[in-house]
Amino acid sequence: MPDKALTLEVLGQIENAAQKVVTRFETIRHPGDFTDSAAGVEKMDAICMMLIVIGESLKNPDKITECKLLPRSGGGLEKSKRNA
Repeated sequence: MPDKALTLEVLGQIENAAQKVVTRFETIRHPGDFTDSAAGVEKMDAICMMLIVIGESLKNPDKITECKLLPRSGGGLEKSKRNA
């Protein structure tokens, strides 16, 4: 039986991480904002790290819910990986 409270907690953490990415992007107007200063590079690093956290965290609800939250349809990414 999937743990609903744990699933909601993980989804909340993903939402918080996504909001941090949005907040960190607010001052970025062009690509040079990331590369023209050490602070910009640090901001880019911080955003990239949050995107990695989000990507890894998206795997957790699947594990917790035994793939019932986002069931696979038999195609898509899994199918394309087999054909690669």
